Amino acid sequence: MKNPLKIKYLVFTCLLYVGCSENPKQKKLEIEKEAREPLSIIFMIGDGMGLPQITTAFYFGENTPNFQQFQHIGLIKTSSTSNTVTDSAAGATAFSTGKKTYNRAIGVSKDSIIQETILEQLKKKGYQTGLISLTSITHATPAAFYAHVLDRDMHEEIAEQLINTKVDFFAGGGQKFFNNRTDGKNLFTKLYENDYHLDTVQLSKAVLDRPNAYILADDELPSIIKGRKDFLNEATSMALNYFDEKKAPFFIMIEGSFIDWGGHAENSEMLITEVADFDRTLGTVLKYVENHPNTLLIVTADHETGGVSVGKFYETNKSTGEKKEVPEKVAVYFNSNQHTAELIPVFAKGKGAEVFQGIYENNKIYNKMFEVLNNN
Repeated sequence: MKNPLKIKYLVFTCLLYVGCSENPKQKKLEIEKEAREPLSIIFMIGDGMGLPQITTAFYFGENTPNFQQFQHIGLIKTSSTSNTVTDSAAGATAFSTGKKTYNRAIGVSKDSIIQETILEQLKKKGYQTGLISLTSITHATPAAFYAHVLDRDMHEEIAEQLINTKVDFFAGGGQKFFNNRTDGKNLFTKLYENDYHLDTVQLSKAVLDRPNAYILADDELPSIIKGRKDFLNEATSMALNYFDEKKAPFFIMIEGSFIDWGGHAENSEMLITEVADFDRTLGTVLKYVENHPNTLLIVTADHETGGVSVGKFYETNKSTGEKKEVPEKVAVYFNSNQHTAELIPVFAKGKGAEVFQGIYENNKIYNKMFEVLNNN
């Protein structure tokens, strides 16, 4: 009589072999395919966004913030070479070049020597490149990824350098630095000569076989509370779709600019709505990373603005003037209207995300990006 246990074992073994025989081969092909694909990098900067600003997304929104999806989190120290409290120019230059520099410097070292940025370096390697900002595209944070000037207010020089860098997709404001210049030049003409699809009115459909430029305001775009709507998320989605269709690796920097402005204005409504807008865009990017495993997402800030805290909420009795705590609510408080020296969180997702854990200087983010790129 045949052993029933032996028969069951043979049947199970056969089924296991049939069920799995194709999987290792398929998995190997997937791994090999991924290894052949260069790494893409999405770098999101919430200007002025410290931990208290991020905290507002957890108390003032209706949904779970997208920030909660991260497992790999670090902290950066943000001082520049000239000031303990950095500005956006020096902070973004540290990210883009790996070199700390003095406040107001764009793309140069503390000795005013030009430093090639990660965007420029990857462009030379055949990467697609992108920049999105809510301020002028010549403003300190985006400018630090393509320009090299001694002072952040050299907007006209910065605009010319943007055209020369030939960024593949950029969106923001700053029209006056292109077509209403003190030197009389019209850089929109230069963009057309460089075969750009240029739109100064709306986020029209990107043209696949050309670089795309969207310069939609004279200077900065409006804040959310002044009617901006969903520009940041829409521009980000357009850029990611554009790069997807190009089927080439890419580097893009996406800036949520008005978180900083909310801190400078000590305007809690602006701060809360701008963080919420940034978090919505973050959700779009996280979905992209989930579907494109050979992508690295880094989310951080150049500095904190406003010395913000999130604390007890009080209601004042109009007749008596007496203040009473409302236990289920919180309020945003400002300690100043300037930048601070707070440590800033770094969130990472995707390929090589674990490299960004720990506490380190802000310029090390550049080194860590290249560490992941070189190990890919």
